[in-house]
Amino acid sequence: MEETKSKFRRICVFCGSSPGNKTTYHDAALQLAHQLVERNIDLVYGGGSVGLMGLISQAVHDGGRHVLGIIPKSLAPREITGDSIGEVITVSTMHQRKAEMGRQADAFIALPGGYGTFEELLEVITWSQLGIHTKPVGLLNVDGFYDSLLTFIDKAVDEGFVSSTSRRIIVSAPTAPQLLQLLEEYVPKHDDFVSKMVWGDITDAATSEGDSC
Repeated sequence: MEETKSKFRRICVFCGSSPGNKTTYHDAALQLAHQLVERNIDLVYGGGSVGLMGLISQAVHDGGRHVLGIIPKSLAPREITGDSIGEVITVSTMHQRKAEMGRQADAFIALPGGYGTFEELLEVITWSQLGIHTKPVGLLNVDGFYDSLLTFIDKAVDEGFVSSTSRRIIVSAPTAPQLLQLLEEYVPKHDDFVSKMVWGDITDAATSEGDSC
């Protein structure tokens, strides 16, 4: 397979631990995996081998790219997440998981998923809004899965709760090739007020919480 040069070394993918009810979700996960391999990009993900997480991680690993899974100790048992794929880092808490996934990646992509996917996605969007990072955030909007979410966010813009600048943090496309091209072209822009926090602050806070549990 011919490799395409990318500015990204690693992309973090958020996705469901379930396969979903449509074959198009399965197909989209594999298409994204093949695009990562073709572009010589490694995968950072949540560490499981079931559902869409298992599909994309196995396909990227089989394609010869490095796969890094970040998983909390409470989810590490095999009966919960399945056999590990690639390198696995075990952390104490869900907060540490998100902080480490964010630190390791150069960009973020959300495939269809459930509450966990939504929560991870919205957190990295918020971190970008606050100026904690300038990494692009993409939605792989398979069969319009994220249409309702994008409409809801547009409503928040209309009602004055999200700025038009912050709305542009989110990049979306229906296919993996289109989305990756948009992420490659993404130019970060923030509102005048941004936080002075950096990744170290996020990681330190997550570690402190884990130590206190």
